[in-house]
Amino acid sequence: MEKTVAQKLEALKNLQSIDSELDEIKKVRGALPDEVADLEDEIAGFETRLQKFENEQSELEGNISDHKTQIKNSEALIKKYEEQQMNVRNNREYDAISKEMELQKLEIQISEKRIKEAYAKIEFKKGDIEKTTEELEERKKDLDNKKAELETLTQESEADEKKLLASREKAGKQIEERLLNSYQKLRDNARNGLAVVPVSRGACGGCFNVVPPQRQADIRDAKKLIVCEHCGRILAEVTDEIVTEEKKPRRSRKKATKA
Repeated sequence: MEKTVAQKLEALKNLQSIDSELDEIKKVRGALPDEVADLEDEIAGFETRLQKFENEQSELEGNISDHKTQIKNSEALIKKYEEQQMNVRNNREYDAISKEMELQKLEIQISEKRIKEAYAKIEFKKGDIEKTTEELEERKKDLDNKKAELETLTQESEADEKKLLASREKAGKQIEERLLNSYQKLRDNARNGLAVVPVSRGACGGCFNVVPPQRQADIRDAKKLIVCEHCGRILAEVTDEIVTEEKKPRRSRKKATKA
């Protein structure tokens, strides 16, 4: 059975009332949910950064190990070349072996330099890791405190919130989908979450712009849904009387008498 405009307005007012109560509960929690989410994101960032530093340190340690192996290999080759020099047949072979030995000595110098540089970078990374770890622990403490505070506030209002959410689900089913979607869109765009407002003192209860007397009369008639021309909110009722020139009491004029 098709609902009347008055019934639709009543359903919307009921839903708005429930949503406003839910908004008040969320307002008590303040910015805590957002602060918790921000801290969680920040902690995830610190953990990613810390993992990156640790991976870089491991890579540097691997490089040091490789260079130490290279030094051992070069030292083994130098020893081998020294033995070969004892058995050369001519100066040409001696010079060739000497060049190979010089190359291996150069490799050792380069590896030792790379090892020294890697150790310096590791010390720098250790500083980064220590600083990041300290910041991470501080953020975790902040998060634990914020979560505990939010948990306390949530527990205090949990029963009321569950009851309101159940009522909201029931109330939403009383409204046709198209109208419900329009209502939700208005709520999402409204800073105060009000999609359905009354006309008070001749003005929209949402944006406070003047509502013309004729539109106030249309709202009273409840034959169609009326929205504010300025903010688009649904105008559900008029909480004061329309005062027009026609309704103002006329003053009687007394005929002047001649003296």
